[in-house]
Amino acid sequence: MNETIKNLREALELSPDNVPLRLHLADVLLREEMYPEAAEQFREVLARSYGNMKARLGLAEAYYHQKKYSAAIIIYEEIQDQLPTQALVLFVRCLVREHSLQQAVEVYQKVIALHPDFRDEEIDNLLRISGTGRQQEDAADQEDDLQYDSQKHFLEKPSIRFSDVGGMERIKEEIAIKIIQPLKNPELYKAFGKKIGGGILLYGPPGCGKTFIAKATAGEINAKFISIGLHDILDMWIGNSEKNLHGIFELARHHAPCVLFFDEVDAMGASRNDMKQSAMRHVINQFLAEMDGVQSDNEGVLVLAATNAPWSVDGAFRRPGRFDRVIFVEPPDEKAREEILISLLKNKPVKEIDTRKIAEQTADYSGADLKAVIDLAVEAKLRESLSSGALQAISTKDLLKAVKQHRPTTLEWFSSARNYALYANESGLYDDILKFLKFKK
Repeated sequence: MNETIKNLREALELSPDNVPLRLHLADVLLREEMYPEAAEQFREVLARSYGNMKARLGLAEAYYHQKKYSAAIIIYEEIQDQLPTQALVLFVRCLVREHSLQQAVEVYQKVIALHPDFRDEEIDNLLRISGTGRQQEDAADQEDDLQYDSQKHFLEKPSIRFSDVGGMERIKEEIAIKIIQPLKNPELYKAFGKKIGGGILLYGPPGCGKTFIAKATAGEINAKFISIGLHDILDMWIGNSEKNLHGIFELARHHAPCVLFFDEVDAMGASRNDMKQSAMRHVINQFLAEMDGVQSDNEGVLVLAATNAPWSVDGAFRRPGRFDRVIFVEPPDEKAREEILISLLKNKPVKEIDTRKIAEQTADYSGADLKAVIDLAVEAKLRESLSSGALQAISTKDLLKAVKQHRPTTLEWFSSARNYALYANESGLYDDILKFLKFKK
């Protein structure tokens, strides 16, 4: 076989752009378990034949055998609708080793749907799934332990604090009163009958730092941080979504004080009046029960949630003891925009930058918009640097040019929010939006 590989390499030296020949060599190397060399050849194929499916599958398999699971996952996710069974199984194995168990279950269920008789003892044991795709019903206590253990990968210990967050002084103050001070002055709050815990709902246009301020809150009180999205909760099998939600709250209770953050909570806590499917109603009811601490003590569990559409969140979530504090997270003001720009430009090749001038020109820009502006300027300077062969630093002029290319994404959100603030604001929930818009009803 070594002679075969040698002959193939010699042939490629004579015909380096021969894609079928290079693919053949890569396959031989893969079969001979020469994984780094196989990966190199598959990459060479992709450089000459962009999107070559056989090369992508081969490269992902080579990465899997080299234990580069994240790299393999990226490839599999890009082409997951076209994966053959063998590749789907390797995709599942990668996800398991990266602790993405929920996604692993979803992909494995696709395998079983395509091939009902398919069995893989190792994966069945890891994911506790039978060949029919249903979770095993026996050994319920062991299953709960497995579920709890699998969720530990959600835990983070953020190092960022409020000092790392540009602007947002009003929001920091409200979070401090609701969450931080009760932990720092428990006796004082106890004297007033206030528990350590509770919920805050952050709402506003996308990209304005709702997730960042939540993570900084955990860092400020040296607490664990758990960030949850809809995909971490939902499961296609009846009852499993509720169990996932309960398991995450239990994880937070076990590690109190803990900040539990739900992103895009409107997708998880949508108004039940709009629900036609009962399954999601059950999930919302479970969510409400967990926040109430009906069967468990939520002392020290600090629940933050973010939404771009507060009008879609079920009103029951805003009752006392749940998200009883609703905070509007507006786009950063001029001072905050300057702080964000300084932070984003750190460690980048720049000339003298007039960040104040940039901040003045970027009213209504979110933090994400400012990052997009800098990305545009960086891409332009990269092209210039590649063309000239010398490093070209970013200037104020480059950033101002990028500002003209990228318009603020918050304007579309305010267009919708204004209507809700004007015509669906009986409780005064959206007064902050009207105040920000300088609009008098």
